[in-house]
Amino acid sequence: MRKNWKEAGLGILNLLAIVLVIAAAQPVLRKYLSDTLGQTLLALLVLATYIAASTWIERRTPSELNARRLLPEVAAGFAVGFLLFALTMAILWAGGFVHPAGVGAAKGLASGFVAALIAGVLEEIMFRGLLFRLSSKIVGTWGALLFTAALFGAAHAFNRGATFSSSLAIAIEAGVLLGAAYAATQRLWVPIGLHIGWNFTEGSIFGMSVSGHNVTESLLHGSMSGPRILTGGEFGPEASIVAVIVCLAAALYFIRRTQTLHRVEPPAWSKAQQVVLAAPASVG
Repeated sequence: MRKNWKEAGLGILNLLAIVLVIAAAQPVLRKYLSDTLGQTLLALLVLATYIAASTWIERRTPSELNARRLLPEVAAGFAVGFLLFALTMAILWAGGFVHPAGVGAAKGLASGFVAALIAGVLEEIMFRGLLFRLSSKIVGTWGALLFTAALFGAAHAFNRGATFSSSLAIAIEAGVLLGAAYAATQRLWVPIGLHIGWNFTEGSIFGMSVSGHNVTESLLHGSMSGPRILTGGEFGPEASIVAVIVCLAAALYFIRRTQTLHRVEPPAWSKAQQVVLAAPASVG
């Protein structure tokens, strides 16, 4: 149990290093660079800091960033994210809640992809690479899944159009899905790809609000109408019960795969209890 707490403590120093880098670099980048370029450089700085701190502070090789798995797993995650959101929109369209209004322009796809990429990298390093990985050493895989999902929902609570129900939706559909994808693969690439694919498809393809943030340029134009529980209101379709059900179904697949591959980490106190039970009884 002491080993788990030591590893978690060193990981917290990694987290602190990233927070300090963000706090120091963000004001400078905002002052001298465009928003897109500044956020891109910030994402690269955070990634470099994470790798350096994992190596020099945690004294480990960050296997969750195995470069050989980068392209296939990011691509697979992106495809799944695209399909999940497209399925959500198809269900809402079939129900008469989505109203297509024609084709827009492709010129915003590149900038939209970059924005989705930046969000995917930054948020997955923070929530899955650090908070999930570290908390699982103390409260186990399932405890970490619930903890980080709740934090992920709370992190979106102050976005435009956010409500308690939208934060709950984000916690379940995104927090649980992305955490389960990390637990099943033990790498960040699939969660990053999922995150990028979902955000990019929601905003740049369908022109919907992404966690309350409006998109000005998209490939398709349309609107939504109907009860907030189905449309998500100002926050966007990811606050819809349809999105929650679709993503939860995908999360259950990853949860089952985590169990099948025996990648469920027990809580630290459970490990300690197992050690005590396995210790030979003294004779005397």
